[in-house]
Amino acid sequence: MAKYPVVIYGASGYTGMLIMDWLIDQNIPFTAVARNVQRTREMMAQRVVRLESATYEIIEAENTVESLVKAFKGAKIVCNTVGPFVKFGLLAVEAALKAGCHHLDTTGEQSYVRNVREQFGELYRQAGLLVAPSVSYMYSFAEIACELALETQGVDALETATLVRGPRGGSAGVSVGSAASIFELLRSPAFYLWEKELVAHAVDASFNIVAPEFIQPVFALPWSGTSLPVYFQDDARVRSCLSAVGFYDAEPMMRMVHGLACKWEAEYKDLPEEQQDAVIKSLAETTTPSMPPRERTTLQRSVDVAIGRGQLCAVRATVHGVTPYISTGALQAAAVLKLLDGETAKVGFASGSKAFGHRYLLGFLEQRGLARASVTQL
Repeated sequence: MAKYPVVIYGASGYTGMLIMDWLIDQNIPFTAVARNVQRTREMMAQRVVRLESATYEIIEAENTVESLVKAFKGAKIVCNTVGPFVKFGLLAVEAALKAGCHHLDTTGEQSYVRNVREQFGELYRQAGLLVAPSVSYMYSFAEIACELALETQGVDALETATLVRGPRGGSAGVSVGSAASIFELLRSPAFYLWEKELVAHAVDASFNIVAPEFIQPVFALPWSGTSLPVYFQDDARVRSCLSAVGFYDAEPMMRMVHGLACKWEAEYKDLPEEQQDAVIKSLAETTTPSMPPRERTTLQRSVDVAIGRGQLCAVRATVHGVTPYISTGALQAAAVLKLLDGETAKVGFASGSKAFGHRYLLGFLEQRGLARASVTQL
């Protein structure tokens, strides 16, 4: 049973420990839940900033609904970082509901987000609780850009690009969990929103994004489709939403992922699940064999763009950012602060911007030097 109001599930992982940094910064006590207490204690001692001033506990739990309910009981909010979410996420969503907790997570895996909406959205609403996937850099920054564009009256069509600086050569620059999630999504179709319906991208879909921030076009992919088409499907203002993701200093990696998507369709799609698991495990371990170092503002930077169009209007909203994983920790802390005060505009299934307000989230990031935004009428 949790002693403190906030649970971090996945406490020994890269993103979980960054959330701890921000909770400590805001003087919020937390319960760290992990499968191995000793390993978690060692990792926290190595990686968590200001741990000596934190109020926290570490408890052990297995990744089963029953074990997680026991661990979450007593808390108000679960911050879940355990992925791939399409494999493990729904267990924690169910457990948080049974424990009477709000559930926040850090993934943009579209198939998981759709499953959360369809299986748990109404149950959370009836319980007066919030379940909010993607309270993270991907795709809160792009959603903030969308909401800024939608402030222009008449905008009903959105196109977004999430463009991140990736390292040239060496490590892929993503966490171990992110690498596993990237390749896990090869199994699932990616959807965009067209005339209020989710439509599947072609398996070989790709984009060349032209943005004024860059000299050359950025090669981008649907990247599971992102969470944005799912969030905007039930938004009366929006008829269409298409999203793309690119790593602008890591085009070879992006082309490798694109090639793997085509190869999966041709060679792996019909294999038994255990053989698919082995392929994905091998790909993830090769891409990110160990936990990456803490991000640097001089290296990890991002540009999230939303183009909004209507019958006679067009607008471009841009959110420039730094250190996406660190920013994810900040977004989780911003959401936790609101929920601890009982302030949420929505219960049930909702995005961070819908629940807490895009201006609030943007302001939280701006005040901490993590983002700035601009809007241009076109």
